[in-house]
Amino acid sequence: MQASPVDAMRPFRPVLLLAAVLIAPQGLAVPAARPLATEIDTDRIDTASLPPPSPAVPLEDIARFVEVFRRVQADFVDPLDDRALMRAATRALLADLDPHSAFLPAAAANAWREQAAGAYDGIGVEVEVRPDRSLRVIGTIDGSPAQRAGLRTGDVIVAVDGRPVGLRREDEPSRALRGTAGTAVRLTLLRPGEALPREIGLVRQSIALASVNGRLLEPGFAYLRIAYFEADTAEELRRTLARLKAEAGGRLEGLVLDLRNNPGGLLTTAVESADLFLDGGLIVSTRGRGPTANTLYRAGPGDLLDGAPMAVLIDVGTASSAEVVAGALRDRGRALLLGARSFGKGSVQTLIELDNGDALKLTTARYYTPSGRSIQAAGILPDVSLPGTAIRGLREQDLPIHLEGGNGRGEGYASGVIVEGEAAVAEALRRVRQAAAQPRRTSPQ
Repeated sequence: MQASPVDAMRPFRPVLLLAAVLIAPQGLAVPAARPLATEIDTDRIDTASLPPPSPAVPLEDIARFVEVFRRVQADFVDPLDDRALMRAATRALLADLDPHSAFLPAAAANAWREQAAGAYDGIGVEVEVRPDRSLRVIGTIDGSPAQRAGLRTGDVIVAVDGRPVGLRREDEPSRALRGTAGTAVRLTLLRPGEALPREIGLVRQSIALASVNGRLLEPGFAYLRIAYFEADTAEELRRTLARLKAEAGGRLEGLVLDLRNNPGGLLTTAVESADLFLDGGLIVSTRGRGPTANTLYRAGPGDLLDGAPMAVLIDVGTASSAEVVAGALRDRGRALLLGARSFGKGSVQTLIELDNGDALKLTTARYYTPSGRSIQAAGILPDVSLPGTAIRGLREQDLPIHLEGGNGRGEGYASGVIVEGEAAVAEALRRVRQAAAQPRRTSPQ
């Protein structure tokens, strides 16, 4: 089998494609022990104190599993195919670990790779699979059918074309959202605060995933939005910054970076993106039980903004590798964070490919910000809170069997807050302008 580290950071990016996490296609996932890019230096954490591997499974437990398997095989009310039963047992093995580990049949694994490649046919929605197999919307892709139809974070999709999602346990519930471009699909969804379900019709399209866009808000001050982190996001970010600098006459006086509703993506890309705004130092560390899961990611020299002030917008839809970027910029004193507490997805998944085309998506490490704080189940609290829509049940800590943070239990808080609209951008710009008006601190001569 082959294992490739990926940031499965997002909560499930399902069908559409990006979810909870982007699974990197062959050639895109970079083993953590190797340099990520010329400007990134990766070091290994001392693993001498890591716990030893688990002992062999006791024979009595193996015998008990075989006995249960045979009982089900012989006495279940309907006949069962042995291979289907074993596949169900494999799914169950990962399903009870945490919300992000999963067994991916070959078709689902291929769909993840297709999504990671940057294009697919669907409606452009990020979802997570709930315990009842319904799909909770985490976010929508900019310009997608889902966004145009008004789907919102917190909506719960319960049926597709009149058929309950996840009706068959072996099906990936979000697969029903995919389909040939141009085909129609009808969603039945529940919206928080509304008593009756909604029916929404959409037409699938080819979704070309462009993860970065930007514009000048006023002379010298720019706005950048990162929708998610795919393989070439850092390069897109570099090109967009160069364009905005040129439009501003060669220099930017300040930047608003929008990470709201960004569910994450590839860890390597998030590290490379954060490095563009840092002049050396730690970006993030990962810690797990295996040696390759314990790594320090550092920035190289050179800040593309030359120290110009930054503000970063976050909310409950900011997850995973997006939290890595926000946490690094805040802990390193590089940016002010505005908005609402982030999602709290602070775990790393590794895609392990099996010989028959199936794959395992297995949680192998937690993220830690430069200050040593775990993001997992706690999220990142902004420096400045902004008003938004409070919705319960949107955070990592609300997911069943979620991992606890590496620093212990996450902080309690009542609701996740979605911060939408241009008012947040205007407030972030105001703060950046204020910072830009202050004298730049310089090093002693």
